[in-house]
Amino acid sequence: MDAINLSKRLACVAKFIPKGARLADIGSDHAYLPAHLLLNQKIDFAIAGEVALGPLQNAQAEIKNAELTKQLEPRLGDGFAVIKPNDHIDTVVIAGMGGQLIQKILAEGHREHHQYEKLILQPNTDTAMVRTWLQNNQYALVDETMLFDDGHYYEVLVAQPGITSFTEQQITFGPFNLQHQTLTWKQRWQSELNRLNQLLITLFQAKQGNSIAYQEYQNQAQQIKEVLGNASEKTNSSD
Repeated sequence: MDAINLSKRLACVAKFIPKGARLADIGSDHAYLPAHLLLNQKIDFAIAGEVALGPLQNAQAEIKNAELTKQLEPRLGDGFAVIKPNDHIDTVVIAGMGGQLIQKILAEGHREHHQYEKLILQPNTDTAMVRTWLQNNQYALVDETMLFDDGHYYEVLVAQPGITSFTEQQITFGPFNLQHQTLTWKQRWQSELNRLNQLLITLFQAKQGNSIAYQEYQNQAQQIKEVLGNASEKTNSSD
């Protein structure tokens, strides 16, 4: 992967970035995403933020090699601290991290009570935690998708200022995912159901069928079964 040829995951993130955006890519990882967008003339200016010196130096090298030093600025700092008011950033990407870390970065950046026109978030785990943060901090989820890349399932969330009210099911599975019910989304949750069922078998064989963990896994598995069952009924009714 490089700035010319993005991974499937980053290419999915890229498609949600508005043309002409002024972008901050937090945790930029070699600055591949902003460099790609600039080379393809989709955006005019970007910041590649890194919290550690090593990744920052990787970004600096990529930017220099791509001859983008006037349009893409690598900056060392924690989260939103790399953004200055005169940057006029309107779009923020936080991708390739756990949902708990993304939530932490969002919470610390939100202390200034500044809202950005668009957040594009790609948590590797704990996506429900990110949806909850958006709901509690006046960001409306406007799109989401799920993809499979290099042996892993990923979700991409797109949010803008507004009010969102989710049900518990929507927090877990995603309101747009529930609506679209793509094959990738179904496969991801079937995989999770298989994992939970195996855990239940293991606990039962260990005579832990009355444990709290067993009950929790059983409840999670039942919730997934209901959602996948509804998805199947919807598919059959549309045939």
